[in-house]
Amino acid sequence: MHFRITAESVELVDPQDTRSFSVLCPADLGDDDLLTVVARAELGEVLPGGEHLMVPVDTVRRMAAGRVGPDWPDDLSAMLDYAAGKGWTSADGTRIRAHVERR
Repeated sequence: MHFRITAESVELVDPQDTRSFSVLCPADLGDDDLLTVVARAELGEVLPGGEHLMVPVDTVRRMAAGRVGPDWPDDLSAMLDYAAGKGWTSADGTRIRAHVERR
């Protein structure tokens, strides 16, 4: 799954795919604009340097609601466990790190 960010919107794309997690945004979206869009969408926190976001797991669940199958909660848990093992979650496990890809 990934988030597609533009200056106007945030969309969760392919939430059923729990084997990937990233943020895609236009190459010309400035850092200030990224901060504004992320804050407006309550998508989490842009980490220093702008290369990663810490996304609340509750936000992922909210944006995926009604768009995923019955096995998805288990698949998401497996993704979160994997990410935690790599150090890609917050200490309390409520946020997961997403790489920002500018295209």
